Amino acid sequence: MYTIYLVEDEISLNQLISSYLRQEGWDVVSFTDGEEARAAIAREPHLWILDIMLPGVDGYQLIREIKKENEAIPVIFISARDADLDRIVGLELGSDDYLAKPFQTRELIIRVRKLFERVYGKTKEADLAASPPAPVVVSPYTIDGHARTVKRGADQEVELTSKEFDLLMHFVSHAGQVVQREHILNEVWGEDYFGTDRVVDDLIWRLRKKMPELRLETVYGFGYRLVKR
Repeated sequence: MYTIYLVEDEISLNQLISSYLRQEGWDVVSFTDGEEARAAIAREPHLWILDIMLPGVDGYQLIREIKKENEAIPVIFISARDADLDRIVGLELGSDDYLAKPFQTRELIIRVRKLFERVYGKTKEADLAASPPAPVVVSPYTIDGHARTVKRGADQEVELTSKEFDLLMHFVSHAGQVVQREHILNEVWGEDYFGTDRVVDDLIWRLRKKMPELRLETVYGFGYRLVKR
C-alpha cells in the first residue's frame, strides 16, 4: 500500500482530499501546518502533496528539506497563488507535478496514479500477484478475491456475476469508508463509461438481495458504506 503525506492548512479541503485518496486504497497521513509536517520528513512516505501557503514553515521550505533527506521521494505542489510562478519555482526545487487551486479532485487522483507508475513502476502489483491475498471474512461471508468466490458459513456458496463480485471487492477494499457513486462507476465500470449512475444502484440492489446479511449502508446524498462486523 502506498503512503501519502498531505499538507494542507484549509481543514475542509484537507479532509476532502484525504477522503478521496483513501478511497483509492492509499494510506493517508494529513497535516495542517508546515512545522508538524517537517517533524515527519524522516519517515519517508511514497509521496508528499504540499500546499505552498502554510502557517509557519511553507511548502518551499518543506520541499527543500524533503529532497535533502531523500531526493527520490516525489512531491506534488498545490497552490492558489500565481500558478506560473509557483510552477516554475516548484520545478526548480524538485517538485514532480503541480496543481493550481481550485482543481477537480479526480484530476489529482489521476496525477497521483500516473506519478506512482512513473516512480515505482508495477512492483507492488507484481508482488500482489505473486502472493495472492488471504480470504476476507465479512461475517457471515468469506470472500476469496483470488478465486473470486463467496461462501456463507462453511460451504454455502453465493453465486455472483463478475460485475457483482467486482463491486463487492471494491466495498471490501474500502470497508468503513463512504464511497460515492462516481467513484464506483470509475473503478467498477471504468473511466470510459458514459451511461447513467443508476447502474450502481441497480447492482447494489442485486448484491443486497444475494447477500442480505451484508451490512451495506446507504449514506443519503453521498454514497454507500460497507460496515464490517
